[in-house]
This record gives sequence, C-alpha cells and structure tokens, in this order.
Amino acid sequence: MLGIDPQFIFFGLIVGILVGLTGIGGGSLMTPLLLLAGGIPPTIAIGTDLAYGAVTKTVGGWRHLRAGTVDLGISKWLAFGSVPGSLVGVWVSEKLAAYYGADYQDVLMTAVAAALLLVSAAILFRVYFLPHLKHSERHTVDLDRRTKTAAIAFGLILGAILGITSVGSGALIGLALILFFRLTPHRVVGTDVFHAAILLWTAAIAHGAAGNIDYGLTAALLIGSIPGVVIGTALLPKVSADALRPALACVLLAASLGVATKAGFGVPPYLIVGLPMLAGWVAWMFHRSRSKAEAEAAAGPDDDASGPAGGSPVGPARKPAAPAAKPTAAAAATVSSPSVQPVRGAA
Repeated sequence: MLGIDPQFIFFGLIVGILVGLTGIGGGSLMTPLLLLAGGIPPTIAIGTDLAYGAVTKTVGGWRHLRAGTVDLGISKWLAFGSVPGSLVGVWVSEKLAAYYGADYQDVLMTAVAAALLLVSAAILFRVYFLPHLKHSERHTVDLDRRTKTAAIAFGLILGAILGITSVGSGALIGLALILFFRLTPHRVVGTDVFHAAILLWTAAIAHGAAGNIDYGLTAALLIGSIPGVVIGTALLPKVSADALRPALACVLLAASLGVATKAGFGVPPYLIVGLPMLAGWVAWMFHRSRSKAEAEAAAGPDDDASGPAGGSPVGPARKPAAPAAKPTAAAAATVSSPSVQPVRGAA
C-alpha cells in the first residue's frame, strides 16, 4: 500500500475542481495521471480511481442536489442501466485480463480516446458555428417511453465501459446528457455528478472485492479532491452557460488526449494541457466576436431613429410633431369660429 504523497493530494485537488465545475475529469484524467506521473500499475490505478471518484462525486452530487442542478428523473433511468452494466464490466475485465493479459486494454482505450476526441470536436463545432442550438436545451427531460429506454441503453453500455476502464462516468454520460437529452449546461454537470456517484460506488465495491484498490493512495487523492470538488461546485453558479459549454468541450478534449496516452500513444503532457487551452481561447474569441456583433445589431434601430451619422436632429424632431398636431387643429377651430360671426353680422 502506498503512503500519502503530496503529488497525489495535488492531483486530487485539480481533478476535484474540474469534477465540481464540469462533472468530468474523474476517471478520464485521474487514471492517466496515476499511470504516467504516479507510476501506478494499471489494475490498481483503475480500482483506486473508482474508489476515490465514488467519494468525490458523492460530495459533489450532494452539493448539486441541494443547489437544484440535478435532474433526478433521468439520473434514475440512467442508473437502471449503468449499475448492472458496471458489474458486467468488472466481470468482463477480470475474464479478459486472465485470457489476453494487459494488451486488450490498448485497443479499448484507443476506441474510447477516439470517441472522446470526436465528441469534443462536435461540441466545439456547435459552440463555434451553431450557437442557436442552445435554444433547444431544456431544464428537465420529459420521461416518455423512448427516453427511458434510451437512458437504460446508454447507462448499460457506458457502465460496462467504466467497469472495465474506469473511464466514462463523467465524460461519456455528460455527452449523452448534452447531445441526446439536451439538458442545459449547469443541469448537465449536476446530473452527471449525481449519477456518477451511484455508478462509481457500484464499480468501486466490485473492484475492492477483487483486491484492486490501494486505500492509502485513495486517502491521498481524497485529501485534495474533497475540498477541490467543494471549490468547483461553489464556482459553478458564477460561470455563465456560454462559458461553461466550451469548457465542457475542452475538458473532453483533455480527456481524449489523456486516454490516448493511457492507450500507449505517448501524447506529451504539454499537448494534453496546451490543445484544450488553445481550443478554449478560440472559443472565447468566437464568443467575444459574436457578442460584439449581437450588441451592434441590437443598437442598430436606436442609431437609425436618431438620424444620420453626425448628430442630425431630423429623427428626434419628427417625434414631437404628432402630439403637436392636436393643439394646432383645436386652435384652428377656435380661431375660425369667431371669425365667421362678424362676417354673418355684416351680411
């Protein structure tokens, strides 16, 4: 069992803030950190990550529930699929590890990394070029039969992936909440974290029974992650939806690069950090440009009403003309009435 190392406390703090703020980053970022920077064996890294993530996301899920950012209905139906799916995933992981050894994880990690990269690109494309789609987002998912069936199916598949790899409780479920169930960004984060707590406890208990958890390492991660997730959830109400949407995409991009590293592609750390930062900067520039254009468009009618450029008072001078017409007509009637009587008198 590993002792408490300050670097693991720092890992927990950073990932905890990301989990509290975006709902993503637990398995997708922590497991590569443990493998690469910590030198932890893959089986122990996955099991320990699930145990640490279960506690971290329980804290975050409770805070989101109190803040009203959790859709309990869709969380329940996702859990109906993800809980048994995670148990199946752990069982499959044990069988495949015994049959193929460690090589089978590389193919699976490559597929997950490609999926995360595709999703990140799709969301960033939406942020850059399809901002009007945010009007179709909703606060609560309507639970008809089709939605319930889809939630169970998503949960079953993604739960199995998490049980095998520890990846997906935030990134992949968050993707479904964004693209399929179309929740608003803040509700995506809260619902994702709340559901992940249920899912991670199931997978962590199964891995604990298999002897895949280092409890000393888990404690070190929790020392950093619990205050981190509190900080992240406290920051969430202060972050606008327009800022959170590209942030979710950038974290997914970082997750895809982290998983690719876990698959053996050797992505350098500066790319794992630099590419998401670059994507976030581009998204910010697009948002700034679009906001400026919208502000100018909104100010357009006022500029037209005030007349031509150069301060011409033609526009404002026309506005009092309408109310001035009534006293003019009344005055004309008053003046013309006495002027007729002398004429008749003369006749």
